[in-house]
Amino acid sequence: MCTAVSYKTKCHYFGRNLDLERGYNESVVITPRNYELKYRYEKSQKLHYALIGMATIVNDYPLYFEATNEKGLSMAGLNFPNNAHYYEYQNNMENVAPFELIPYVLAQCASVQDVKELLQSINIVHCNFSDGLPVSPLHWIIADGDSSITLECIKEGMRVYDNPFGVLTNNPTFDYHMMHMNNYMHLHEGFSKNQLQASLPLFNYSLGMGAMGLPGDFSSSSRFVKAVFVKEKSYCKGDEKESVNQFFHILQAVAMPKGCVLAHNGDYEYTRYSSCCNTDTQVYYFTTYENMCVRSVDMHSIGLNDSKLSSYPID
Repeated sequence: MCTAVSYKTKCHYFGRNLDLERGYNESVVITPRNYELKYRYEKSQKLHYALIGMATIVNDYPLYFEATNEKGLSMAGLNFPNNAHYYEYQNNMENVAPFELIPYVLAQCASVQDVKELLQSINIVHCNFSDGLPVSPLHWIIADGDSSITLECIKEGMRVYDNPFGVLTNNPTFDYHMMHMNNYMHLHEGFSKNQLQASLPLFNYSLGMGAMGLPGDFSSSSRFVKAVFVKEKSYCKGDEKESVNQFFHILQAVAMPKGCVLAHNGDYEYTRYSSCCNTDTQVYYFTTYENMCVRSVDMHSIGLNDSKLSSYPID
């Protein structure tokens, strides 16, 4: 259960809530240009764009939850259970495992348009990272400062949707979320208008009644609607401090406190961390459930031509 958002003021910002019942020793990871990205089926990339984002490092490989590259392109994987379907190896395609898709795309693409072209030749293969780390059911949001797309692999085949909302949550499939938003086009930030009968003594007894009916539960479809509403109605003058602060308020509107969402294993899902990357400067901001203070890591704080991963613990 997660929520990802693409947001633009004077700069472009991309980030997400990671909602899980447990952690995976995640840290902020910078992948410099000369770190060799090795793939299961394709040739390794010895020179590529630098990346920054949240990842778990296993056997010196960054398993990114989300990341931004030095060109400002961002990508996040979100849980997509029972819908995600990966495919068999195909000889005439670029075969990529789900866990390596984020670095594979961000290493070589500078824009959403580049990604659209690359995806025409990609086949996402059902492949476990290891015996202890089985493949995760995911779908992805990919964004630059101008547009966003959603990528889904289902039984019927790969689907690439233009995402005008710049928001992604979890199930159902993205076409459902687009249709579902039609039920909420009446929402606004102002006063409610009496359209029932003018002669009835009805009045606005509170501010915010224009948004009556806005979902408030933690289901993925409701979080999608609420995130879109809060993002679209967000007011921000646009300087860095205010933009980052506003971005975290958007994410907080759909964050999960411990105890409100029970997972199938009997544990509670909660928002383990929230992230916000200024994709123009590649400064990555984050908060954690235990520490709401905003901390940051600057991609350019290391030599981007290095060949080793740089990792920054979040706790």
